[in-house]
Amino acid sequence: MTEKENKTILQFDRAIERCRQIFKAKMHDYGPSWRIMRPRSITDQIFIKAKRIRSIETKGTSMVNEGILAEFIAIVNYGIMGQIQLERNFADCKDISPEEALSLYDKYMSDTRALMIKKNHDYDEAWRSMRVSSYTDLILMKIERTKEIEDNNGFTEVSEGIDANYMDMVNYSIFAIIKLTEGDK
Repeated sequence: MTEKENKTILQFDRAIERCRQIFKAKMHDYGPSWRIMRPRSITDQIFIKAKRIRSIETKGTSMVNEGILAEFIAIVNYGIMGQIQLERNFADCKDISPEEALSLYDKYMSDTRALMIKKNHDYDEAWRSMRVSSYTDLILMKIERTKEIEDNNGFTEVSEGIDANYMDMVNYSIFAIIKLTEGDK
């Protein structure tokens, strides 16, 4: 592994921890209330977050005192929730404990991180030369792809499934978080 790839993993892990802390705090506040959401609703929630990011990027200002960093963190967390929902399906009520939700979060984040490491090796750190706005556009494209797959009841002929799209959305969001916080210690 190259020095740059090792740096990416360290930065990625810091960003993951930031997202995990928010997820854990929300589990404290709300419990796993998101378990009632169908995957399509999670996709739409990610869409709302990505559209807000794009709106702020385009307009250069926001009316709500919360910037794009919080929205990228939300996309990460919803992307992990989406993966959980795909495996476990939605529930009619909170059916897992906050601790179990956090354990599932860690499992899916680990899988998503492993995918990033493989792709980052193959793409040779290309993400570092990209603009944050490109991550936004790629996430919006992945959302459109996901909606198409959902509308086709999960069927694809040659393409990756919904889970792979969620993983890519998470990884693009984490790259954005890294870029937005590179000066942070």
